[in-house]
Amino acid sequence: MDLNLSEVIIERCDKETEDVISKEQPSFLNTSLKHVKEFPNEFIYIESPTFEQIKVDAISLELDDVFQTYTALLGLRMQKKHTAAIKNYFNEHLKGENKYFSASFSGDEGMWDLNIPLDYMDGFSEDMTVNDAISLTYLLIETLVKEIEQ
Repeated sequence: MDLNLSEVIIERCDKETEDVISKEQPSFLNTSLKHVKEFPNEFIYIESPTFEQIKVDAISLELDDVFQTYTALLGLRMQKKHTAAIKNYFNEHLKGENKYFSASFSGDEGMWDLNIPLDYMDGFSEDMTVNDAISLTYLLIETLVKEIEQ
């Protein structure tokens, strides 16, 4: 899947302080996803107007410190009444015996905080690029939003 990420903000950030380490050019999307494994103290923050189509402002990628899985973190603008549908969707669409995900609703922001391991998504490969990981995440969330809106 080719996303239009021509208008994109990419920042490498420190996990502990959330300070920006560096702002990156769109060409950084071609970097190997292994970057987050090589620099476990960083996360990659990606913001694009394209994400608004799936009710998301930005997607962050990092290596989970505890589970050592590649993880996408994002805020999803959907109502709390969709709790069961959201959790059921991830239970059905993530694969693996020890699969896990985190989905918590923030009433203050009216948004779901999602923490989704890429390792349990169909099509995941540790050899993929940052762009591939974003596309995989986008497709998963796009399908979720479409299912809930129907």
